[in-house]
Amino acid sequence: MTQAAPEPVFEQPWHAQVFALTVAMNEAGRIEWPDWAARFSATLKRDGLDRDLDGGDDYFRAWLATLEAMLAEQGAAPASEVRILRDAWEEAFLTTSHGQPVRVRDG
Repeated sequence: MTQAAPEPVFEQPWHAQVFALTVAMNEAGRIEWPDWAARFSATLKRDGLDRDLDGGDDYFRAWLATLEAMLAEQGAAPASEVRILRDAWEEAFLTTSHGQPVRVRDG
């Protein structure tokens, strides 16, 4: 009887989303795993995250920073555009009433 690999468990939905996006970018040929692993390791080291990480926010913030840097280098997501979009989402999140859908305003 062959046992299937366990499915990853994520603390937050955005952890799963950034993981899935990275896998999709690899499958599309936009990033290579050896390059990804080296860069992610460098991000963790640079950010001083040398303690054991359990897949929480610190880990996935480093994951996201690595992905953003790679996409910026490719010209797919320039840092200035990412910053504008991130700020817009943060404002929308902070100003949306609990239980209501979060929407970014146009313009």
